[in-house]
Amino acid sequence: MVLKEIPWSLLREETDKMKQIPMLDLRLEYEYMKEDIDSAIKKCLEHQRWILGPEVKELEDKIAEYLGVKHCIGVSSGTDALVLSLRALAIKLKGQEYFDRNDKIITTPFTFTATGDAVLRAGATPVFVDIDPGTYNIDPVKIKEYLQSAIRNPQSAIRGILPVHLYGQACNMDEIMAIAKKYNLFVLEDVAQAFGGMWQGKKLGSMGDLSAFSFFPSKNLGAFGDGGMVSTNDHELAKLVIMLLKHGGKDKYNVDHIGYNARLDTLQAAVLLAKFKYVDEFNDRRRKIAGLYNEGLKGLDGVVLPIAYSQSPIALNHHVFHQYTVSTSSRDHLQKYLNEKNINNMVYYPFPLHKMAVFQNGRSKIADGLKNAELACKNVLSLPIEPLQKEEVTAQVIEAVREGAKKLLG
Repeated sequence: MVLKEIPWSLLREETDKMKQIPMLDLRLEYEYMKEDIDSAIKKCLEHQRWILGPEVKELEDKIAEYLGVKHCIGVSSGTDALVLSLRALAIKLKGQEYFDRNDKIITTPFTFTATGDAVLRAGATPVFVDIDPGTYNIDPVKIKEYLQSAIRNPQSAIRGILPVHLYGQACNMDEIMAIAKKYNLFVLEDVAQAFGGMWQGKKLGSMGDLSAFSFFPSKNLGAFGDGGMVSTNDHELAKLVIMLLKHGGKDKYNVDHIGYNARLDTLQAAVLLAKFKYVDEFNDRRRKIAGLYNEGLKGLDGVVLPIAYSQSPIALNHHVFHQYTVSTSSRDHLQKYLNEKNINNMVYYPFPLHKMAVFQNGRSKIADGLKNAELACKNVLSLPIEPLQKEEVTAQVIEAVREGAKKLLG
């Protein structure tokens, strides 16, 4: 692959001591893709088909081919992708508009609010199952333990599993799909942070009954505003999603279901088409930066690095590093130190879902203890991983983390 020249002139001089190292520099990425993006926007200005214009269908077709699925449906956000998927499942599986409160959907408490909130909006009850402390993803062993106890309760109505491929790291989809098959559960993949990621050579978003993607600007494939997509191999579910996103009917003047205005804008689809051609290159760049972090931070006492990854596309776990996240019991002190050094960083996520008010008062269930998720919320810290980040900048972050950890940990 021949890489384009990176417009380093946009960055300030490295000698500027007040320079902020960003988590992500969308301005720099725009300049890198400027010709493609400007051309795509110009076409929209010329044809003026702003609602479900040709770019939407083209994007759906290209991503369906990329994922290896039969259907992709552009929607207005990643959150709506989740809600529409769950609503379609309720209609297909139960013949009703929404799930009931006694319908339970297993998911992780260590994710963005939208995952659990979508379950509530679809009428069901989320059941939070603890994570694997190594991957930060939902633990299949804990799912099995919960199901083994729950099936003894005749009031249980467990409908599905909603795994989240957090930070760009694939969940153990072999185990999850096997569990789902055994207990006759649907699987809805949340791929908001993992576009382009794989599990055993299969693209994330191609294994569940449906999958939900987010094109929020900071994602590995990001729009210039909100956007999302649903993927599926199920023709009936695809038809239902298409109806629901357009007010609930094949004919908007004679609708069948309680629907939404959740279409993907033509302009956002055009931007995504322009950026789509770079997504694999940028994921490779993220992996390279992660490799530098792994090498530079290895052996650092008190700091746990992400699970090792492989560059091979047929590797068991093909991480796309939406975030590079370390864990340390001195997280807050290390974060303060990095802030003083003008190195941006983020905590994803400071609160587990089951601790939030929206999931209280019987709106959710907890499967056993959630100690790993609660500990992760106290310890995780994400470092800058801009795909166009210079090696000198990555080295500067490594040096600051090492200095800060040694100073704080003695």
